[in-house]
Amino acid sequence: MSEIITIGISDMNITTAPNTLVTFALGSCIGICLYEPILKIGALGHIMLPNCPDIKNEKNVNKYADTCIPHMLEKLQGYQCQKTRLKAKIVGGAKMFEVSGDSSFGNIGARNIEAVKKVLQENRIQLYAEDTGLNFGRTVYFHVDTGAVEVKSFNRETKIL
Repeated sequence: MSEIITIGISDMNITTAPNTLVTFALGSCIGICLYEPILKIGALGHIMLPNCPDIKNEKNVNKYADTCIPHMLEKLQGYQCQKTRLKAKIVGGAKMFEVSGDSSFGNIGARNIEAVKKVLQENRIQLYAEDTGLNFGRTVYFHVDTGAVEVKSFNRETKIL
């Protein structure tokens, strides 16, 4: 019997097949799906911001791209996952607010996308697919039995990554 596990904002969880991980309301935030296809283990993180300003004193490492992804990798090692087999898919990073000028607040989605890709690259995790940018929210269903990532958005067709 499969289970659907909900991931909140600034949250992360890991599960095995046949379970599904889901996160809602990805606007400028990014859902990071890491999949180990041999063991059929998946991790989903929902980050809000690109970089942690104070790593030593931060209590929620899942809030930031630069701390959540290493945390996910550390936890996946506990499941005997090999980093070289991990496949990454990312969703979100929209520009949800029209802000005059080119402020960093208005571009938080783009900054999140850039930070996530940088951390994945630093950790030599291959990015297999993404549905990022533009100006609408997304919900992600990560089916750990197949590694498929289902992206749903209001008034748009469902995408499978």
